[in-house]
Amino acid sequence: MFFILKYCIDFLCIFAPKFRFMGNNLIKINDRQFRKYIPYGELQEKVKSVAHSINKDMEGKIPIFICILNGAFMFAADLLKEISVDCEISFMRMKSYEGMQSTGIVKEIQPLEIDIKNRTIILIEDIIDTGFTISKIKEYLIKQSPAEIKVATMFFKPDALKCPLMPDYVAQTIENKFIVGYGLDYDEKGRNLKDLYILHE
Repeated sequence: MFFILKYCIDFLCIFAPKFRFMGNNLIKINDRQFRKYIPYGELQEKVKSVAHSINKDMEGKIPIFICILNGAFMFAADLLKEISVDCEISFMRMKSYEGMQSTGIVKEIQPLEIDIKNRTIILIEDIIDTGFTISKIKEYLIKQSPAEIKVATMFFKPDALKCPLMPDYVAQTIENKFIVGYGLDYDEKGRNLKDLYILHE
């Protein structure tokens, strides 16, 4: 009986939600409160708009979509459902955030494993704020001689930008506050929230 009880407790500790809904569109993740900012339905309309632009621009081409993990997985999944041109998809993982701050240092965790020489590349990013991460990724990929590189981001914070960079496709421009949900995390929690939440101060 003891071992069954211990197993149940361990199971709950592993799979219990890492956030708590508090009512009034508020949730708590660790020590921070977030309020609902943009509902899932509105996000989907923005994704469809980006897909429409990409379909138009990529007509006659076969682009390779590169999803930047972990944060862009939801955006990539929803975006690719709306892409009508022939395409390929691959993944790479870079990291620059610790907690709620960008470290300014981009770490390569999962490198790209396909040949992109002379190919049209569309990077799928969850968010561009300082621009450091996506700039480093572009520098990394340019060395592999693609025909062109486009950037599609779900969220863009123009007031936080610190690099001479402008994404080609932007689903949603947002204010310069910390957000979570729709693939974005706070200390790896909250990625599975389908709506977007913003820091409630």
